[in-house]
Amino acid sequence: MIDLSLVLQEGQQIKEFFHQHQKEIEENLLAEAENVRGKIQEIQMIGNINLVENAHKLIGYVVEQQTEDLEKFAEQEGIVWAKYSMTLMFKLDWIHAIRRTLWSFLYRYDRAQDKSDCIEEFYALEKTINEQIDKFLNVFFISYSTYKDKLLETERELVENLSVQIIPISSTTAIFPLIGTMDGYRSETIEDKVLAEVGKGRFQTLIIDLSGVVDMEGEVIHHLLKVINGISLMGCEAIITGTRADIASKMVKEGLSFKDKAKVKGNLQQAITEVFPGVKQSD
Repeated sequence: MIDLSLVLQEGQQIKEFFHQHQKEIEENLLAEAENVRGKIQEIQMIGNINLVENAHKLIGYVVEQQTEDLEKFAEQEGIVWAKYSMTLMFKLDWIHAIRRTLWSFLYRYDRAQDKSDCIEEFYALEKTINEQIDKFLNVFFISYSTYKDKLLETERELVENLSVQIIPISSTTAIFPLIGTMDGYRSETIEDKVLAEVGKGRFQTLIIDLSGVVDMEGEVIHHLLKVINGISLMGCEAIITGTRADIASKMVKEGLSFKDKAKVKGNLQQAITEVFPGVKQSD
């Protein structure tokens, strides 16, 4: 890779040139970034990001070929944009505006140095500048995606933990309320965690309440039956409550039934009354 400090060494140093024309660069950049300029204050308020200041920083890293600093900067930017869920299109438009502005002022610099006829140097410069900008974009998007993936994984783990809340109501009995939409992924998670919780709590009775389930796929019903078989092998009896008509209909169509594997009650109160005969049902 060609060294810009050698290509642009004659006369005024490129770094000084860009510093002296800082105000003009900002004006040119804002003119180029038509879609972003109206969002600059909003972006600064959301993520404490000064787009104009960061543009000067990026230009400095590019023209001075400070690749390591450029990559660290891109990684930091990716994390911040992911953390605050800021629109990627704005970032892409802004970087393209920086690229166009950078080339505009490099052209002015070359004209001032009377170097416009140095074709070999131009192509070497073009390759170097664009590689640096592209490197920034690549590292930025990798950093952004990595942070987002970690964030989604953390949120998924939180949802998984919240979705398996086994509530002890005595030393031997617990309630497991299923809530929301049940899909294949969630049911696999529930299968593992319920068995672990029942083993840890040494429960003899687990009341599985389905009244809060919005929808349940046929695959999920099979997983639930596996859960019932699993806890049965551990000496824990299952009581199913709150089975809605649509879930019952799916089970009938697929030839499935809870009755051979667990007691079935109409609602949670009935199950509690059976387990604790002294508890009266509410009217």
